[in-house]
Amino acid sequence: MATVNQLVRKPRARKVAKSNVPALEACPQKRGVCTRVYTTTPKNRTPHCVKFAVFV
Repeated sequence: MATVNQLVRKPRARKVAKSNVPALEACPQKRGVCTRVYTTTPKNRTPHCVKFAVFV
């Protein structure tokens, strides 16, 4: 345990709260709940699958 003099010289550091959604820090209005993630083939002629996410 720290002595009183040690705490006077350098007080205890507070824990920094870590965000659960760091990508939305600058733009919180974009936050949403993902209801469905699926892949489908695009409507044009490219043959690969494309991932989609549906938000509420």
